[in-house]
Amino acid sequence: MRNINKRYYSKAHRLVRLISLLVIISTLTGCLYWLRAFQTYQQLDEFDKNFGIEVADEFLLSFKKPIMFSEDFISLSGLRSSEVAQEDNGKRWRYWFHKVDKNNKLIEPEIKFYFDLHFNSLDRLYSWGFSSLFLQIAPPQFLEVSLRSLAGAEINKETRQLRANTDHIDKISADLPKKSNVVKQLGKPLEVIDDKENEIYVYHFLLDSLGINKGYEDRALSVIKLTFDKSTDELIKMSGRFAGLKISISYRKYLENVAANS
Repeated sequence: MRNINKRYYSKAHRLVRLISLLVIISTLTGCLYWLRAFQTYQQLDEFDKNFGIEVADEFLLSFKKPIMFSEDFISLSGLRSSEVAQEDNGKRWRYWFHKVDKNNKLIEPEIKFYFDLHFNSLDRLYSWGFSSLFLQIAPPQFLEVSLRSLAGAEINKETRQLRANTDHIDKISADLPKKSNVVKQLGKPLEVIDDKENEIYVYHFLLDSLGINKGYEDRALSVIKLTFDKSTDELIKMSGRFAGLKISISYRKYLENVAANS
């Protein structure tokens, strides 16, 4: 009887959680693209069943059961890609981000990175690529574990953001990026902020977009903040907004040797 009650409680708890999240999503805009975004989020609960990861020169996240359409990204971000290329089984959208100064002028020599969205013949997203330069500030192991941690994440109704849950994932053993290596790839920061035991390097990257919806102009600018530990020169946190997508990764939370202090 006790086991039956536990199973009943578990199912009831999941149902309540599902209903609550659906209510939140419906109150955001009531639009279908938010529903499809939520359905994609639900797939994270069974990550390996619904997603695949390949790492070579770039980091590629594949969607085994595609849900979202290309126009969903326009509706969500208000930004169009930099390039559109036809492929044998669909199309590729590439978003280029260029390093700029405080006046949004391109910096020479040019430093840039990209995101790729691949859509199949039914116009559904089936893979998402992150370029090698982006992996300098979001190493593959940390990027993967941060994606996995989104399963069961809390949804903030006001900001429309997900707060990752790191309790249910395995910690990893990996080296944190060093400041010297990051600066070698990204160049000098626009600003350095002193934050007690840490230094925050601020970079600006501007999206080259084929079109920006009215009211979304500010989203073209990506302000990237990299937090380095002064004592070790290790990158311990990265945060930024990329084409409307907010990414924040606290690397120490995912490390085995500091799990107890995260």
